[in-house]
Amino acid sequence: MTKPVIGFIGLGLMGGNMVECLQKNGFSPIVMDLNKEAVAAVVARGATEATSAAKLASACDIVMLCLTTSAVVEKLMYAEDGILAGIKEGAVVVDYGTSIPASTRKIGADLAKKGAGMVDAPLGRTPAHAKEGLLNIMAAGDKPHFDKVKTVLEIQGENVFYLGALGAGHTTKLINNFMGMTTVCTMSQAFAVADRAGVDRQQLFDIMSTGPSSSPFMQFCKNYAVDGVSDLGFSIANANKDLGYFLEMVNDLGTRALIAEGTSSNLSAAVNADMGSGNVPEIFDYFLTLDR
Repeated sequence: MTKPVIGFIGLGLMGGNMVECLQKNGFSPIVMDLNKEAVAAVVARGATEATSAAKLASACDIVMLCLTTSAVVEKLMYAEDGILAGIKEGAVVVDYGTSIPASTRKIGADLAKKGAGMVDAPLGRTPAHAKEGLLNIMAAGDKPHFDKVKTVLEIQGENVFYLGALGAGHTTKLINNFMGMTTVCTMSQAFAVADRAGVDRQQLFDIMSTGPSSSPFMQFCKNYAVDGVSDLGFSIANANKDLGYFLEMVNDLGTRALIAEGTSSNLSAAVNADMGSGNVPEIFDYFLTLDR
């Protein structure tokens, strides 16, 4: 069977490694990124650089996006030389980023007017997993569109979950990140309160980790608060963005998420304190500074 032509926009740590995985599996993608060094690295392995999103889309059966925000995705879609301007009938756009579900559904509707499809497929795990095709992929969209890209998703992901209607992938990812980032903030503040109370942080970890609170996130928080090792590769700024998206989604659903509002408030405060570039467990340092 002839391999589909894949376009890939967004060659950051995750996207660059995903493209390398595709290249290891015999694909020669067409790529775009503002970082010319990242482009050069994949072109050296056989990729081709596109000069515009429209030209990339016009040449591809599958257009993959690994971008930072919904605003960036929309800009690439709707620009005069954007994806919608060039997308061909029967093509499928796959959005691997963490986006606002309402934006995803709007883009999907506009792609449908061009005879094209969309799958939202946010990711779990790390750039190292991306390189080896071991990601967790939360995919959603019309089943025929998912079926068109499923074989490629299975090259990139160890676990590919099909979640139904378009937007369900981004919804699930935002819920997942709300849970994860709230856990990290809670555990980091627990270590900070222990410090203020004169309780040894290592002893607190030893006790909590033997009970039902134990989790990989607790280990990440302990690694920073006790050992000074920041090894959870997800920034406070990104967590803050995702909690903002989660709250926007919740508002669209006509309800409130008070716990998420608290998490978002703490993350925003840490960003405003110039800590946004640090990994999420480093919010421990922010909690240490709090006074009544």
